Amino acid sequence: MTRDPGAGKRRPDLRKRRGDRAEAEAAVFLERLGYRIRERNWRCRTGELDIVASDGDVTVIVEVRSRRENSRFGSAVEAVTPRKCMQVRATAQVYLRFAGLEGARTRFDVVAVTFDGTDGVAEVRHLIGAF
Repeated sequence: MTRDPGAGKRRPDLRKRRGDRAEAEAAVFLERLGYRIRERNWRCRTGELDIVASDGDVTVIVEVRSRRENSRFGSAVEAVTPRKCMQVRATAQVYLRFAGLEGARTRFDVVAVTFDGTDGVAEVRHLIGAF
């Protein structure tokens, strides 16, 4: 019996790739609006911040969500749950302390990226002050 050389290897996680692409699309979108991207995928033990940006003198914590058009799981915006908002806020507190930005004006936005059936970008929605 011969062993399959591909056995045990994981296929690339398509969801992860799509999420990474959504974050890249969101960063470009925000930069076009004049935001300065400070961090992407900042991590600590409480979680991860997808994007940390500056909008003038405001530090903007951006949660990026993506879905495909007509997803049975709802829209990208609907994927931002109250639990996720709490986790992002807790992680943002750690980031702000780490970056020496305690007391800085801070806002929480959501960028929702919707992909079409061919994985092209169908829509980018930016919700300012989403939570």
